[in-house]
Parts: sequence; C-alpha cells; structure tokens
Amino acid sequence: MPLPGFPRQPEQAEPLAGDWFAGAAGRAILDSEDDVVRRAAAERPGQPWLRLMPIGGLAAVGERELPLFVDGGYFHGPMRCALPLPLASESVGTVVLQHVADGSVVPEAILEETARVLVPGGRLWLLTLNPLAPYRARWLRQGPSASEPVRWRRRLRNAGLEPEAVSQGVGPRWKPIPNATLQQGAGLRAAFLLRAEKRVVPLIPIRSRPAISFQPGVPAA
Repeated sequence: MPLPGFPRQPEQAEPLAGDWFAGAAGRAILDSEDDVVRRAAAERPGQPWLRLMPIGGLAAVGERELPLFVDGGYFHGPMRCALPLPLASESVGTVVLQHVADGSVVPEAILEETARVLVPGGRLWLLTLNPLAPYRARWLRQGPSASEPVRWRRRLRNAGLEPEAVSQGVGPRWKPIPNATLQQGAGLRAAFLLRAEKRVVPLIPIRSRPAISFQPGVPAA
C-alpha cells in the first residue's frame, strides 16, 4: 500500500524518477541549480530551511539546512519519514522543492505540506522540469513527469501559496552540460524556477456592537 503523498508503485517494474536524476542527464540539471539553492539558503539567515531532493549525495548548502531525499517511498536524511513531515507547523522560513514533485511525490500533497511548515511570509523555491524543453526527450518514459508553469501556479494557489508572475528557466537546453544562467520565462531550458510565498492572513478586527437606544415612552421588550 503506498504511503500518503507518494504515487502507487506499478505491479511491473518501471523506471523511477530518482534513477533518472542520478544519471548524467539528470545530474546536469541538478548541478545547474546549485546557485539557486545557495540563494534560497541565504534568503532568511538564522531560520531553519527545508530542502527536498530527488536523490541523495548532493552537497549540503548553508547553515540550518534540513536536507531530505526520496528513496523507496520515504524521505531519508537526518530522519526517515513520509508525509506528513514530522515538523511543527510554521517552523521553517524557506522550502526548496528540487524535483521531488517530478514523479517521486504527489505534487498536491507536497505543496500542502510545504504550506503547513512555512512561516507566514516564508517562501517556496520550486525547481521542476520544463515539459516544453527539447531536453524532455531525455526523460520521456524514464520516470520523471513534468507540468507547465501555468498548471504549477494553479496548484500553488490551491495550496495557499502565492506564485510569482514569471518563472525563470535554468539548466541545459539539449546537451547534458550544466548551465546555471537564469533567464526570464522557462523558454527551452530543461527546468525552471518558480517561487511562491505563503499568504499572510490579516487579522480581522472585531466590530463593536452598536449601543442599543430606546425612544422615550417605548417600553423595552
């Protein structure tokens, strides 16, 4: 029986997203994103931040990082867990989802959990595959899945996160060579970055009830 938040495993063996990211084509994308991850780590100094990855073995970045990677239907790292994560609500300032929603974890489940653990005003850095890139030929039928930015924005809003209006393309175009340069819009890059903030719910002031006045000569009920 699949764990909550993880896709059901097929009866017949099929390629897994993590296996693809561990190969040369997948690592070229992950290596392209190192600068993005470092920027995310530095965004809220002094606050813990969560990084979820498709494979293990990626170098730690910054301080107060909680790095977890997906393997066999669980997250592994300093702790072994599934969803929901054993973290208190509103306990981390930044979350980096680095391709864990590209086939390893159900997108809606991980976004809902991200919104839960983020502090109000905290930011999600979503790194995901670009289905319009020529590079997609390298992952088709190899395990990963991909969605366009417009669909991701819909998912983010449904989870209570407010996405930025423009995504940023990153990674290779065709050859499996790291390319860390960011561009406006996903374009033909293998992956894209889409950031989103947790909405801050304003406090609604309690309206005072108007005083009841009686007209002279009118008895109260």
